[in-house]
This record gives sequence, C-alpha cells and structure tokens, in this order.
Amino acid sequence: MSDRYAVMGNPVAHSKSPQIHTRFAELTDQDLSYGAVHVESPDFETEVGRFLQGDGKGLNITVPFKERAWALAQWRSERAERAGAANTLYRLEDGRLAADNTDGVGLVRDLRDNHGVKLAGARVLVLGAGGAVRGVMHPLLEAGVGSILIANRTVSRAEELASLFTDEGEVSACGFDAIPAEAFDLVINGTSASLQGELPPVPAAVVAAHTACYDMMYGAEPTPFCQWAMDLDAGRVIDGLGMLVEQAAEAFSVWRGVTPETASVIDQLRASLDTK
Repeated sequence: MSDRYAVMGNPVAHSKSPQIHTRFAELTDQDLSYGAVHVESPDFETEVGRFLQGDGKGLNITVPFKERAWALAQWRSERAERAGAANTLYRLEDGRLAADNTDGVGLVRDLRDNHGVKLAGARVLVLGAGGAVRGVMHPLLEAGVGSILIANRTVSRAEELASLFTDEGEVSACGFDAIPAEAFDLVINGTSASLQGELPPVPAAVVAAHTACYDMMYGAEPTPFCQWAMDLDAGRVIDGLGMLVEQAAEAFSVWRGVTPETASVIDQLRASLDTK
C-alpha cells in the first residue's frame, strides 16, 4: 500500500497541492498518493488523528486550520514555534504528532533562489499582519534582511506582531497611513486584498527602479498589487506561485527525506493557469 498524504482545509477543492506533490513523487520516484480532504471546523482535530494512522503519513494544513494544527502538535520545529502556525503535520518515530511551517522557507527560496532577489541587508516593507505574514517573519530575518516594517490597517495588530520578532532583528510597525514615502528594497503584500481584487493603500513612493515587489497571492492574470508595481516600473514584480511550490517542496523533504526539483513544476503550474 502506498503512503498516503493530503492537504486538509476548508475550502480545499481549489488546492494545487495534489497536482504539485504528485509531480514531486514522479520526479523523485517516491511511492505515495496525495489527495485533498475537506473538513468541517468541529471535526478538524478528529480528522487529523484519523488520517495520520496506518498508511496516512503526512498532512499539509491550509486555511483556516493552521493555528489549530500548531496547537494540536506535541512537537514543533523552531520555525513552526516562531510562526505560531503549522502547515505540515506528520508523526515522529515515537508516535508524537509533529508540526512544521514551510511557508516562510518557500517565500525566501522563491525570492532568493528563483528570482535572484538580494535579501542580505534589504529594507523590507511587509503589508498585512495576519497569519501569512507571521509565518514568513522568522525565515526573512534568518536570511539576513536589514529591517522589516510591518504596515497594517489595524496598527495594534502590526505592533503586536512586530514585538514577537524584535529579538531577531530590526522590526517595526505602523498603519498604512504612516508608511514613509521612501523607497524600499523589497515590498511584500501579505494581505488578502488581491483575492477581493483590491490594493492595500500604499504610497507609490515605496517603489523605485531597484525595488522588488512580491504578492503572496497569484493568478493567471497579474494581481492588483503586481499590476500596481508594474505600472510604477518596479525592478522586479513576482507573484506567489513559486512560494506555493517551494513550500510544498520543503514539506515533501520533511516527510520523505528527499528534496524535489521545483523549476519544472513551477513552469508546469504556470502553464496550466494560463490555459484556463
């Protein structure tokens, strides 16, 4: 019987994870199956336990269960601990439920390895203060960025998030209306505004010819944030498709002990978006 893996969430039917991990298994000659499991909120903890027994070896966790996955775990990696959320679950040899968070590693690898964005010493502006942003803070700081300014509609949330990471580097917070009108090296949109076809209220002055702009969201067409950055002639404009594939590759590596090649998978996924 093949080892079973799945992505668990609500909603989950739209997930690209089965397509990505099935391709990873082919590339690395791993005998496994990967599906999608829709879970109603009251049943989450029960369903995790039910899946991770026998041939059920690992789960990716998506919205809205990442914090509950973190709370359920009996062992957490440092990056999961710092993120306060988990997107990867599996069992240790002693049977304990283990949690990891590969989102931030996925972002850093996509920026640095796939797109050649220089992170060391970079001045970074991050838009939003939700779970997606919290998950990438530790890996960005670990990658050696010079400073991070978190801007959010609700200033107190940004300040609270910043306070969790000031021990790792120069991290500050402000409201959207207080973003300084000066260029940053990297601007990351970690809000869900793109899903609503909207743009966070950001001054155009944060973008210059050397600025890399990154939206954690992606689509067949440029997101509103990416289009805004392109209109301002940003140096690099990148959406989150590569992050999706890279975080999946890291989860695959955690589970299987082998790291799949990602470039062809990103290209394949991009082509499938463009043809729909």
